[in-house]
Amino acid sequence: MAEVTVVGGGLAGCECAYQLARAGHAVRLVEQKPKQRTPAQTTDALAELVCSNSFRGAALANAVGLLKEEMRRAGSLIMCAADSAAVPAGGALAVDRAKFSQTVTEGLASLTNLSLVAEVVEVIPRQDNVVLATGPLTGDALAADLEATIGQGQLAYYDSIAPVVAADSIDFDQVFRASRYDKGGDDAYINCPLTREQYDAFVDALLSAEKVVPRDFEDVRYFEGCLPIEVMAERGRQTLAFGPMKPVGLRDPRTGKRPYAVVQLRMEDAAGTAYNLVGFQTRMKYGEQQRVFGMIPGLQHARFERFGTVHRNTFVRAPEVLDDMLQLRARQGVFLAGQITGVEGYVESAACGLITGLRLAAQLRGYAAPPPPPTTALGALFGHLRRAHDDFQPSNVVWSMFPPLDEPAAKGRRGRGERRLAMSARALRDLQTWPLMPGEPRDQQHNESALAPNVGVV
Repeated sequence: MAEVTVVGGGLAGCECAYQLARAGHAVRLVEQKPKQRTPAQTTDALAELVCSNSFRGAALANAVGLLKEEMRRAGSLIMCAADSAAVPAGGALAVDRAKFSQTVTEGLASLTNLSLVAEVVEVIPRQDNVVLATGPLTGDALAADLEATIGQGQLAYYDSIAPVVAADSIDFDQVFRASRYDKGGDDAYINCPLTREQYDAFVDALLSAEKVVPRDFEDVRYFEGCLPIEVMAERGRQTLAFGPMKPVGLRDPRTGKRPYAVVQLRMEDAAGTAYNLVGFQTRMKYGEQQRVFGMIPGLQHARFERFGTVHRNTFVRAPEVLDDMLQLRARQGVFLAGQITGVEGYVESAACGLITGLRLAAQLRGYAAPPPPPTTALGALFGHLRRAHDDFQPSNVVWSMFPPLDEPAAKGRRGRGERRLAMSARALRDLQTWPLMPGEPRDQQHNESALAPNVGVV
């Protein structure tokens, strides 16, 4: 069996190490605690939940709810621990933090071929079969070595995420399709035109909105190319009109005139089910984003698939620097897992660790290691890391990452909730075809029982 070193004892690292070890590989899980902590950590526990204790929505009509169910079926340590430590939280899955961490630790301790090593890692280990799962606050020395390996400019330290709205919640009677100066075709952007009065009211609301206060460990250093819109507005009332809301090169076909200002929406997925607000990264609280962005013509009833954020986050530009196994193109034998790849959130981070662990375990034993089917939540999240982006930014799992239902006129026959449940049913059905799923061997190519042992964490 192969020997693998997993660096990082967070959710992704613990999940990845568990999957590798239960497949029979010798695993060294290297965690810097108790020798050193990141500024966000307050305990020496493995899989510490440093922010909320919520794993978000539980329903299958919710993309992250589907992701959690897929992880359960794939034998996830993190989901087993979360379910055993669950506390009442309405429609969400929330956990007792201490019990959750204890259950993860016990699950790892039950594997005799896994050793836990307390060590501060400052350079990528010079060996084969290394998984970096060091999270959004990767240490400065290790981050510098990683950037030196993959190339300057391929590692980011802050993410700036623009909001994403569902296409079927846009009021198309109030918007028009066009590209500036007709470049790129008339369907490249949806444009929300504002009058002078609407623009002034929007700026007033933006400036007075409640913002997320930076956490103690966040040394906020905004980049000029991705400033939060409220920071731009603070520099002068016309800054936005000459920035992301400039109307230059656009003419409203209904009036024949150029709007005073415009908000451009760019297609988020190939199917056109969602659009992002171009240049609208923000630190406004989510409720305030709903209120303020709802003042934009055409978005009064917008349904947000993702809200905007700006926060400290170390991540690579995955489509450029990682191959299909989430391995560094610049350094064979070094794999990434968790938030450092460009996923966002507890569940997504653990899911990425699950994918890397299962696939690497299979590959090291000489078996094919295909990614999860693209119709699944696991596959959709993986697809986000592989799909070319003009400006790659971390993301939670959202429905726009999934291929649409292959049913003519399905949107006309189904409501949104029914459509999402149908996508979940398709995902869970297709997940069973993934050769790396736990259960009985499906064919001679995947006839090694250790690749898919039965679930039994603690």
